[in-house]
Amino acid sequence: MRFRHPDGSTVHLAYCTNVHPAETLDGVLAQLRDHCEPVRRRLGRDRLGIGLWLARDAARSLTTDPASLRALRAELDRRGLEVVTLNGFPYEGFGADEVKYRVYQPDWTHPDRLAHTTDLARLLAALLPEDVTEGSVSTLPLAWRTPFDAEAAATARTALTTLAGRLDALEELTGRSIRIGLEPEPGCIVETVADAVAALTTAPSPNPGPAPTPRIGVCLDTCHLATSFEDPRTALDSLAAAGIPVPKAQLSAALHAEHPHLPEVRAALAAFAEPRFLHQTRTRTAAGLRGTDDLPEALATSDHHAATAPGLPDATPWRAHFHVPLHAPPAPPLSSTLPVLQDTLALLVGGPHPRTHHLEVETYTWQALPPESRPRTRARLADGIAAELTLARDLLTDLGLKELP
Repeated sequence: MRFRHPDGSTVHLAYCTNVHPAETLDGVLAQLRDHCEPVRRRLGRDRLGIGLWLARDAARSLTTDPASLRALRAELDRRGLEVVTLNGFPYEGFGADEVKYRVYQPDWTHPDRLAHTTDLARLLAALLPEDVTEGSVSTLPLAWRTPFDAEAAATARTALTTLAGRLDALEELTGRSIRIGLEPEPGCIVETVADAVAALTTAPSPNPGPAPTPRIGVCLDTCHLATSFEDPRTALDSLAAAGIPVPKAQLSAALHAEHPHLPEVRAALAAFAEPRFLHQTRTRTAAGLRGTDDLPEALATSDHHAATAPGLPDATPWRAHFHVPLHAPPAPPLSSTLPVLQDTLALLVGGPHPRTHHLEVETYTWQALPPESRPRTRARLADGIAAELTLARDLLTDLGLKELP
């Protein structure tokens, strides 16, 4: 979906296909037929943007076989779909029964991460619509937080510098500009926007100094932003002050519990504690931000007086990294952080000029919702995704953007 900003530029809205896990090229083609095109038809649009997720095997198939890449491009066109952004965070296995910590491998210290992201950038340059010259790829925020020493930091930074050079060469060759966005996520080396600013503006000793390239920026995920209790304006102001671009933003909402000490609230939260994904949980206390790697750990005890006890202090609100559907917040006594998304979106595209031109709805947890909330059929899932995109569209038009045909 495309929107005209009051400044005349185009803002793209897509939804991320990592909600339909597929490891192979055949699986990707099936996604387009079984899921993406039905969502487009529900929205009554001739054209729908998708944030394509290409796992390692699918990406390699496309990279090594130009005919397959041409066939994918033709299939996108035939089904009324377009791609301006890729989700390069999960490498493989995102549809496994248990993903958890595996989603952070390989990290940016491993050459496979650089090779895969390079492949994605080259593929995106070939998949962009004819009238679009800028693409974006979101990626892992360097690594999970441990272990990650100075040597690892230097290795990751060297990989990103190498990638930036390859992106420069790609634009020179194709005329298409591809930018990469590190996606801050709770528990990672780059957990917050402040961490991203530090990572992207300070080189490791003995060569301190600003990052040399605008090719690498931040993918701002509003679920992650909210989970870490970051203020949207402060976050965006810090990026602007540092000259760090926002190649894309992911529109998502976290799980919010205002009174986690109450038994009924804890019971409601327990329904979201599931075995597939990590649901990092945070609370803001007088002593600072406290957190656990997963929701079951947070629920391990209700003793908020014992600082060394397992679990999470429960005298202040909790937020959990669980992408809840934008249009369907959980029932009371829980809620979602949709207001954080709205505030962030207003700052991103509600001003005189957009801070980003690529927006992506990323709710990949539909099948991880409590059983009574899960879509039981493809049709129900398509209905839900279409409803999320409709809400996002309404938010954009309320900010003065005009939907284009």
